[in-house]
Amino acid sequence: MSRELRIIIWVAILIGAGFVLHLLSDVLLPFVVGITIAYFFDPVADRLERMGLSRSVATSVILLSFFLAAIGIVVLIFPALQKQIAAAVKLVPAMVDQVQALIAPLMQELRTDFTPETVSNLKEAAGNYAGTVFKWLSEFIAKVWSGGLAVLNLLSLILITPLVAFYLLRDWDDIVEKVDGWLPRDSADTIREQVRRIDETLAGFVRGQASVCLVLAVIYAIGLSLTGLKAGLLIGIAAGALAVIPYIGAAVSFVIGVGLAIAQFQQDWVSILIVAAVFVTGQTLESYFLTPKLVGGRVGLSPIWIIFAMLAGGSLFGLTGVLIALPVAAVTGVLVRFGLEQYLESELYHGHANDTQESK
Repeated sequence: MSRELRIIIWVAILIGAGFVLHLLSDVLLPFVVGITIAYFFDPVADRLERMGLSRSVATSVILLSFFLAAIGIVVLIFPALQKQIAAAVKLVPAMVDQVQALIAPLMQELRTDFTPETVSNLKEAAGNYAGTVFKWLSEFIAKVWSGGLAVLNLLSLILITPLVAFYLLRDWDDIVEKVDGWLPRDSADTIREQVRRIDETLAGFVRGQASVCLVLAVIYAIGLSLTGLKAGLLIGIAAGALAVIPYIGAAVSFVIGVGLAIAQFQQDWVSILIVAAVFVTGQTLESYFLTPKLVGGRVGLSPIWIIFAMLAGGSLFGLTGVLIALPVAAVTGVLVRFGLEQYLESELYHGHANDTQESK
């Protein structure tokens, strides 16, 4: 079989897999979450096995501890989050009024500097642009919501995810060995090397970034609660979760947090600045300490590529697409780099240069 035919076959397999994912996106959420949990805890299970526990016992201990901890956290913070959501909703009108009061002097200055017709055109353009942005955001959120948080999918997430996580984590090593046995023998070493790179990228980013998000959520939640912000716990947890999206997550969290602070504290600029300082401190810790220590520089995923992957995944597959965006981005990045390496070593790149060197 020629090399070109093999490439065509692999590309066809990838396209077919993507098409199947698109067709099944509405039912994939519990399986994606279960696979993520199994992948995340596989090193822990391996360590417990080396300590003398069987794989089944190790899997049971890990998942029981994980789900009990998750349920316990939800039970503890859910009542507080309910109150904070209500408080945040009440602050929104006040936040809008404060923003209008802040920009009123600017609008007055614009009226004096520009003609009424120019100001009217600016307002119309701003309104149209804001409407377009709001429409796009609404459609994007609606796709994510309809694709991932329907009642049936939520029930399947609760009921099916633990089963998927248990069986995958218990049989993870056997599955890897079985799949390895299916690889074409003459390409097995190359495929293993690319899978190793993919695993290194995913392990570095997913496990590392999850740790970064957890630490930031704790820092923001405690810091904002101590400032007296009514929705401090809610905003802190949301800011930690949004940290997975480079730059955009931090910017959105800062704007929402400071906006709610302005609405709550009115003209108390000291309190508002303290809230802003909490976000600046958290972002500084993330940039200069948490991300370098927990994620490292070996990941090789561009922030722009991550943002594009998450937006594209959410648009195509809903919440499931957001969850699989990072693994797909990591796989695609590794495969693209491998393809470039092959291209730079091929006759297509060198042309007749190799023939000239060989003749000499």
